[in-house]
Amino acid sequence: MNFKQVEDEEVNIGLTPLIDVVFILLLFFMVTTTFNRHAELKIDLPEASTEAKPGEEKQLEITINADGEFYVNGKSVVNTQQKTLLTAILKELEGDKDIPVSLRADAKTPHQSVITAMDALGKLGLTRLSIATTQTGE
Repeated sequence: MNFKQVEDEEVNIGLTPLIDVVFILLLFFMVTTTFNRHAELKIDLPEASTEAKPGEEKQLEITINADGEFYVNGKSVVNTQQKTLLTAILKELEGDKDIPVSLRADAKTPHQSVITAMDALGKLGLTRLSIATTQTGE
């Protein structure tokens, strides 16, 4: 019997179509991806039925976001410890203990964070405290 030898055909993977597909996928993800940068701190204030009268004098504003992080006059506080918050408040007070304080806490803020801020204000002798809310849509 006469057997013919079958020559193995050389298999090659074409890299050009593979590169084209990867490039098209890259373009697709670059076009469809959106990058949102939030420049402001988003706070959902609790609701109340009365509207506060706006004050025209200088005031200290303490903001607490939903994660319990503190901001004093828009500046982030390094951590959530009371000593750090006290230092940040003293720095903003500039010796004026009669300044009104506005406490703006997110509706989902842990209760302990609000109590920590109020306790820090009490230790500094600040008594003119208002808690910011939004008006209910009645």
